Amino acid sequence: QVQLVESGGGLVQPGGSLRLSCAASGSIFSIYAMGWYRQAPGKQRELVAVITSGGSTNYADSVKGRFTISRDNAKNMVYLQMNSLKPEDTAVYYCNADVEGPHGLSDYWGQGTQVTVSS
Repeated sequence: QVQLVESGGGLVQPGGSLRLSCAASGSIFSIYAMGWYRQAPGKQRELVAVITSGGSTNYADSVKGRFTISRDNAKNMVYLQMNSLKPEDTAVYYCNADVEGPHGLSDYWGQGTQVTVSS
């Protein structure tokens, strides 16, 4: 079994910054793509950013130029640096990872961390 644990959420004023972290642990052979998704109240979960094991990245248009995704393969961690935050970034942010383990390739989710952007 694999666990993903997010941290770093909180309350921040518009224009501020936050850094989210996600640690993967458990029966891990390899981790392929890792990503961050978010879900605002009354809305569907959406992709924020994704990074491959080789470091290629992709971002939602709404966060390009403000958010940066990175990962530390040695530590099985993924990060999301969020700058110039806006009220519309308020959501629960979820970590996602495609993990190969003893039973094959599976998709895992963290429990989510709340990000609130408000003055």
